[in-house]
Amino acid sequence: MTKKIVIGACMLALAASSLAAKPAKGKVLNIYVWNDEFSARFNDYYKANNPKALEGVTVNFVQTPNQGNAYQDKLDEALLAQKDAKDDEKIDIFLVEADYALKYVDTPYTLDVMKDVGLKKKDLANQFKYTQDIMTDSKGKLKGVSWQACPGGFVYRRSYAKAVLGTDDPAKVQEAISDWSKFDAVAAKMKEAGYFMVSGYDDDFRVFQDNVKSPWVKGNKIVIDPQINAWIEQTKKYTDAGYNNKASLWSAESTAGMMKDGKVFGYFGPAWYVDFCMPHDEGSAFGDWAFCKGPQGYSWGGTWICAAAGTDNIDLVKDIMYQLTCDKNNMIALAKGAGDFANNEPAMQEVAKSDYKNDFLGGQNHMAFFIGSAASIDKSKITKYDQGMNEKIQAAMKDYFDGSVDLNTAWDNFYTAIQELYPNLKR
Repeated sequence: MTKKIVIGACMLALAASSLAAKPAKGKVLNIYVWNDEFSARFNDYYKANNPKALEGVTVNFVQTPNQGNAYQDKLDEALLAQKDAKDDEKIDIFLVEADYALKYVDTPYTLDVMKDVGLKKKDLANQFKYTQDIMTDSKGKLKGVSWQACPGGFVYRRSYAKAVLGTDDPAKVQEAISDWSKFDAVAAKMKEAGYFMVSGYDDDFRVFQDNVKSPWVKGNKIVIDPQINAWIEQTKKYTDAGYNNKASLWSAESTAGMMKDGKVFGYFGPAWYVDFCMPHDEGSAFGDWAFCKGPQGYSWGGTWICAAAGTDNIDLVKDIMYQLTCDKNNMIALAKGAGDFANNEPAMQEVAKSDYKNDFLGGQNHMAFFIGSAASIDKSKITKYDQGMNEKIQAAMKDYFDGSVDLNTAWDNFYTAIQELYPNLKR
């Protein structure tokens, strides 16, 4: 986030007061997204199954990348203009991520999924609770729904596990890395064998961050949870010992470690990470991967569908939300077809007990070990500051891991960056 966006959240609340959903069927369904993940799910699991629902309607995906806050800036600009926009230009659906969901949840720009959109409590009953907790506003209104739950695990190279641990079986590999002390011991063995335990600085940040006991901010004071310090200490140790490849998340170096000739043992991520972030093409290590839980349970990310106040396609929005986030058969098809861990517990129980196999993961049915993690996810510690906090702590500490600044300087740089972003916060 930037100062502009923090201020914008207040502006959104004020400007939205006269907006409401319109019952008429519009000619254009405008959906604001930052990548093609939702459009792929929409086309494969809604449009393909409900062609008549879209008769006479043009579906328009307005895609703006997340980088540099571009997506939120574009979305905010459109939301501020929503009241006066022509019907065919109004936002009908927009997507949000967990790190900044609260910015939109507590504004009138997001419609109540039950009261305004029309989904019933029974429709939503099988979704994992945390996915609804994140999108519930201060008055108890549910403001968005998701087709996925995002418990995470450790995805590792089978061949490297066999070479170093003598087995690639997920249950046995899990025994070997079931806590951080064991994880460290395996990291040393991987180094001796010529492999990196993880790719770089940020690989396990979300594991530690998701296990904090305190939110990033209490009142207007910045809080540093012991889990954040644990991540810093471990990452500095791994960097100095050569246990990581000094790569940053999403970098070319990180991706190169995933290829067939890459030397990285494993990466932390949820099901979407495997599908969207790991190479599946020629030269990749396709089939040489498997999932296990890792040292700590955690979750990372997720995408929520919000109905925009002022939409003139409310019935269509309701149907999309139902089909893509509530319908059990669709959830099963989504899990088996796309590898998503779908947001429907009975559906995932069924897939876990089925003969489903993920070819990328060497034929593993990875859904089974995710179920317990998904049911136990607690997002009560999230704040509207999380995106900025998570980004700035990683950026500030990278200089420390690289050795270009000492730890005290890195902390000073973090606080400076945060207070520029959120002037109301205190160290």
